[in-house]
Amino acid sequence: MSFVPVAEDSDFPIQNLPYGVFSTPDNPRPRIGVAIGDQILDLSVIKHLFTGPVLSKHQDVFDQPALNSFMGLGQAAWREARESLRNLLSTSCARLRDDTDLRRRAFTAQASAAMHLPAAIGDYTDFYSSRQHATNMGIMFRGSENALVPNWLHLPVGYHGRASSVVVSGTPIRRPTGQMRPDDAKPPVFGPCKLLDMELEMAFFVGPGNNLGEPIPISRAHEHIFGMVLMNDWSARDIQKWEYVPLGPFLGKSFGTTISPWVVPMDALLPFAVPNPEQDPKPLPYLRHDRPYTFDINLSVTLKGEGMSQAATICRSNFKYMYWTMLQQLTHHSVNGCNLRPGDLLASGTISGPEPESFGSLLELSWRGTKAIDLGNGQTRKFLLDGDEVIITGGRGDSAVRVHDDLGAANDHDHEEEAEEDEAGQGQPFVHVHEDGLGRGLLHVGAAAAGSSSNPGSTGALRTLAALGHPPAPPSAS
Repeated sequence: MSFVPVAEDSDFPIQNLPYGVFSTPDNPRPRIGVAIGDQILDLSVIKHLFTGPVLSKHQDVFDQPALNSFMGLGQAAWREARESLRNLLSTSCARLRDDTDLRRRAFTAQASAAMHLPAAIGDYTDFYSSRQHATNMGIMFRGSENALVPNWLHLPVGYHGRASSVVVSGTPIRRPTGQMRPDDAKPPVFGPCKLLDMELEMAFFVGPGNNLGEPIPISRAHEHIFGMVLMNDWSARDIQKWEYVPLGPFLGKSFGTTISPWVVPMDALLPFAVPNPEQDPKPLPYLRHDRPYTFDINLSVTLKGEGMSQAATICRSNFKYMYWTMLQQLTHHSVNGCNLRPGDLLASGTISGPEPESFGSLLELSWRGTKAIDLGNGQTRKFLLDGDEVIITGGRGDSAVRVHDDLGAANDHDHEEEAEEDEAGQGQPFVHVHEDGLGRGLLHVGAAAAGSSSNPGSTGALRTLAALGHPPAPPSAS
């Protein structure tokens, strides 16, 4: 239990302790912090209290404007830091609790802080590791008899994304322009994307890297995974469709990828590990592992359009639906000798489950735009319109239910839009998303759909949350 007041339904109990980078109006320098209750503990202020055998020699990592140096220290340092923080924040430890001056300097209210990218992302790779998502895409574009391409069940398919356009939740996003060919019988056209989509994903940050030419064996892959964030990999489906052959995604993806600012460490996630999915055919030996590294994290996506009083739930999924594990993704990424570095970001790909309501993109939910997604009260969508707010949440057990209850209600306004109509690019220059819808899940990330090409774009200003406790106890027999 922490001496810092933590509400029962808080997203930041002492079991979580996610890392982030923040600044404040009175101190604009980005610095590393840990979330606890409604506060941020500034690690640059208390760095001298990390006196363990590893961190006593590396206290300077908490003076950096990003987490890369700390990520690069490895598991021994991460566990030492986590144990030190749990001790310093506990009710039984007087060192920080009873030092009034230190507490005044060390704690900042989350409400007064601005969040930044947690790391300097050198490289970003997006995988394609949900079997249901890959199957859905294959059926839509190649037919059910060729749904999965021949290599999919043998290796974690991925592509290299654009690291420079990975942004923290709240960063303005512009509706992209590019070439499209909406009519296959006519030449391509240039203009604003009309089929703007979201993708429900999770991603992990790499800790220690590897030398060029030295692969990471799967038996040690877990030592290189620091922690996780939620991700919305914005996608321009009409641009993507025209450009992706033969080399894969390019401008249809590189215009923006949103991640949460709080990074939940893997040690906080391990209580939620479940057995890995059975893989048939069995992967090649370098990809085989017995360590449970699939995680039972309930995920949901809600959409809130302009004029809607409440968001409508459009997807309920789970991270456990991934076919390829993070250990396999990281191992495969390095098997050719590719050198990974601290702060590299590796994403899961769209997370879709077996039922239609668990599909993790509008392309799937609308089945390539052939059916409207009901938002309630006459509102429908096929793809995103200007001003739409996408909220991704996750959690376990009762906390996940509370998130859905908080954020899942439909709106009260009658208003229907079609994604392919001309007004798809005619939104307000900026849409400010309210920051008071603070759900109670593992993670909570949001960003709004982009504005038209002639506008600066709309703003996704949701504050990202992270909460993690122990798995809920079974109900009492009484």
